[in-house]
Amino acid sequence: MPGQSLPFHKPTLFFDGECPLCSREVAHYRALDRRDQIRWVDISREPDALVELGIDRSAAMHRLHAVDEMGRVVSGMTAFVAVWRQLPGFRHLAGFVERFGLVSALDWFYARFAAWRYRRRCVEGACSLRP
Repeated sequence: MPGQSLPFHKPTLFFDGECPLCSREVAHYRALDRRDQIRWVDISREPDALVELGIDRSAAMHRLHAVDEMGRVVSGMTAFVAVWRQLPGFRHLAGFVERFGLVSALDWFYARFAAWRYRRRCVEGACSLRP
């Protein structure tokens, strides 16, 4: 459940590896993660990774989830920011978004995009994590 703290050793991003858009974005981030700062978990291959977090499969497909550097489960733009803080070139973007209180506003846009992606991927398409 978002907001709870867990004993993770480094930030972890849970993503849908069967989604072409998600896979491309994560591949870009992974290429920047040269110091191996983030644990990358493809929930299409490791759906049980969500169980210990208390996140059901439908919630995971509706919204990006991560565990931040403090061990908190976060989702949406807060999950993006948790990842960005670890990546060269994105650290400044994360700081800017947080410093100017833009996370909530950006999350509003992300929520609409995520709902569209879910409908397209899991309702109209083939979603292996369909509830």
